[in-house]
Amino acid sequence: MSMTDLYKTVPIDLPGRSYPVVIGAGALHVLGEQVQAQAGSRSVLLAHDAGLPAGVVESARDSLARVGIRVNSTEAVASEVEKSMASVDRLVGMAAEARLDRNDAVVSLGGGIVCDVAGFAAAVYRRGIAHVACPTTLLAMVDASVGGKTGVNLPTSTGLKKNRVGAFWQPRAVIADVSTLASLDERVHRAGLAECLKHTLICRTLGLEDHAMLGWIGSQISAIMRADGDVSTELVERNVRIKAAAVLADERERDRGLRMLLNLGHSFGHALETRADLSPSGNAADAPLQHGEAVALGLVCAAAASVAMGRMGDADFERIREAIAGVGLPTSVQGLPSDEVILEAMNHDKKVLGGDLRLILPVSDDSGLGLAEIVVGPPEEVVRYGIGAIRGE
Repeated sequence: MSMTDLYKTVPIDLPGRSYPVVIGAGALHVLGEQVQAQAGSRSVLLAHDAGLPAGVVESARDSLARVGIRVNSTEAVASEVEKSMASVDRLVGMAAEARLDRNDAVVSLGGGIVCDVAGFAAAVYRRGIAHVACPTTLLAMVDASVGGKTGVNLPTSTGLKKNRVGAFWQPRAVIADVSTLASLDERVHRAGLAECLKHTLICRTLGLEDHAMLGWIGSQISAIMRADGDVSTELVERNVRIKAAAVLADERERDRGLRMLLNLGHSFGHALETRADLSPSGNAADAPLQHGEAVALGLVCAAAASVAMGRMGDADFERIREAIAGVGLPTSVQGLPSDEVILEAMNHDKKVLGGDLRLILPVSDDSGLGLAEIVVGPPEEVVRYGIGAIRGE
């Protein structure tokens, strides 16, 4: 029996390039086995988050060395500024110095930023080598590491443009060791729940009846926050299945394709996340917003916009807002700039096509939540209504 059989595995069955997402406490022990089985590499570049506990990094190194894989390792700084072409350039330079060939691999160990940067480096080095992702944050486990989106931010004269340069490059395997969640700062851990809540609001449109997870997350919040192994494994597995359904239906995010549903809350959220002055608590020391905090606010905006368009009732809007507040994420924020400033930022979003903003809105029917739709060119007053829903006093 393979050691991998001891953990939960969700297959991502893309045509001709399926890969496993291995989930469970201690799953890093099978990293070497999976790199060997899925990529056949003799040498890897291990790019690990500089903030990880030494024991987590050593566990990854030991697993790789145990099967005879040569490990070249480097630290990566997990910040939006360091999510850059300069970081990619450094990684591909190291891969070249380590003489990695086309059969070797880049292994990312860290949160979503590290997975994105290392995955992009793998996509462009020697026109593409294997990438094996080992997410260590809840956000990365349920979202960033699955689906093959890699990339970096782009600094421009009008500000930092998120994820503007990148490539679709599917990993060969994803190893989600939920025991690493215990090392997270509470705020970082909690922020990952925004993507989980988002998944509950789109799952029925993807053909999965898991909208009850909205209530389940709230009922299990204590176990989730203490990184209980069984509860964390179930949370990640359920969310990976929803993310996988979107990826399998629409791998490269076609215009109005189903993968776009994963952007629910993000058009509003990205316009907030890039601002250095916004804080989830109102305390300037807590600025800027974490990605998940911005997405949580974006979910409130999107739900309010849906009410304004008559696609959701007030009761379902309140249910969404209460679920977000119930897991300790913000539903309003102080010090928002004018609507015009936020609208301008949203119109620079990468989901704008042909000059039209595309919003993903949660909708409801007689069976409740879990449905979402793509709205192209929403009326400006609808977008303004959504922004108004998160204005704190």
